[in-house]
Amino acid sequence: MSMQEIHDAIAADADGDTLAGLELPDTMRAAVVRKSEVGMFDGLDTRDKDPRESLHVDEVPIPPLGPNEVLIAPMASAINFNTVWTSIFEPVSTFGFLERFAREGDLGARHDLPYHIVGSDAAGVVLRTGPGVTRWRPGDRVTVHCNYVDMEGPEGHDDSMLDSSQRIWGFETNFGALAEVSMVKANQLMPMPTHLTWEEAGSLGLVMATSYRMLVGQNEARMKQGDIVLVWGATGGLGGFATQFVLNGGGIPVCVVSSPEKVALLHDLGVEHVIDRRAEGYAFWTDDGEPDFDEYRRFGSRIRELVGADPDIVFEHPGRATFGASVFVARKGGTIVTCASTTGYEHRYDNRYLWMNLKNILGSHFANYNEAWEANRLVARGMIHPILSATHPLHEVGEAAHQVHHNLHTGKVGILVGAAEEGLGVRDHDLRAAHRDDIDHWKTLA
Repeated sequence: MSMQEIHDAIAADADGDTLAGLELPDTMRAAVVRKSEVGMFDGLDTRDKDPRESLHVDEVPIPPLGPNEVLIAPMASAINFNTVWTSIFEPVSTFGFLERFAREGDLGARHDLPYHIVGSDAAGVVLRTGPGVTRWRPGDRVTVHCNYVDMEGPEGHDDSMLDSSQRIWGFETNFGALAEVSMVKANQLMPMPTHLTWEEAGSLGLVMATSYRMLVGQNEARMKQGDIVLVWGATGGLGGFATQFVLNGGGIPVCVVSSPEKVALLHDLGVEHVIDRRAEGYAFWTDDGEPDFDEYRRFGSRIRELVGADPDIVFEHPGRATFGASVFVARKGGTIVTCASTTGYEHRYDNRYLWMNLKNILGSHFANYNEAWEANRLVARGMIHPILSATHPLHEVGEAAHQVHHNLHTGKVGILVGAAEEGLGVRDHDLRAAHRDDIDHWKTLA
């Protein structure tokens, strides 16, 4: 049985018994980085490291299947910054993660291979279930969140993101989403929203659940109605979902973007307060590489001009370029919640404005199963919508990662894996029609 025949069966909406009866081939196509090429970019600046050179679509063996594991056929996936980091071997080679996993035992050793299958988002169909899996069966349509955890550690039962064995699937594990067959934990699966296409559903998981945890869940900023929330990069993947969660949850977003077109789009989507940082010329660093506090003050004054108060919460993900300003402008007692640091990990801020004003910095990293499930439930109810800027076929994965690496995109960049073309996968056409305007409007951010 070839993968094409399996994809044809999925396209024909074959039932679970039919899919379970299909023999899987021995090999499949997958987007990988190769261990033999870890040093290929040595001596180059980060921006000169090119994912188009390091990401390959190779023919590799079908993943193994163990207890509480599931094999899925991803129909679509998406590019995240962790895939970019993997492809340029920064800040470290991910093969180190796989080697450490191997030292934990036989199940971990399966991941330590001379290639790393990448990808941390997926929408697809269950093909096989391992021993102990009871909630899912072949034929189920699923989306996948990337919190890969066994839950053996006691600390994980309070919040699985604190479990000592917690990993990010496709980044700190092998057998990620950018492959014709992927291996996941059963507790990574969620029902695919029935009104979305494969590529829309496949673009949701990582950034949407990350934004949900940062703002809405009980573990981080815990946004409430009426909170003023400063959202950096409000038309990107993280920022676009953050903006939706603020609007949906009764908060007041103050969105920072970089063009008049993005300002207009956000206004059309119901965001009243938008700052075009480029047009207003904010420069938070001097030519000498020092923080510019006059610019911090001008930025804070602009926020107060718009909403009459300082932000209760700052949704911070750019990192080095903006973090000092984020700490400065948050209200007394306010919260800066941070992840990603896409402009640099080394944050610099004046601690006087933190400690003397009783502000809080909260570090956040992806989401636990319940948080991811709740975010997915909001999508399924038509309350949160995908933000998909472009979709590439699997063989263009290097180009797609290059676009994200150089911030040449907005929203999410999708990858078709098993789906033959864009626009497939919708089951509930009435629900889609009911939310078509919202879906199309949020896609205009891209």
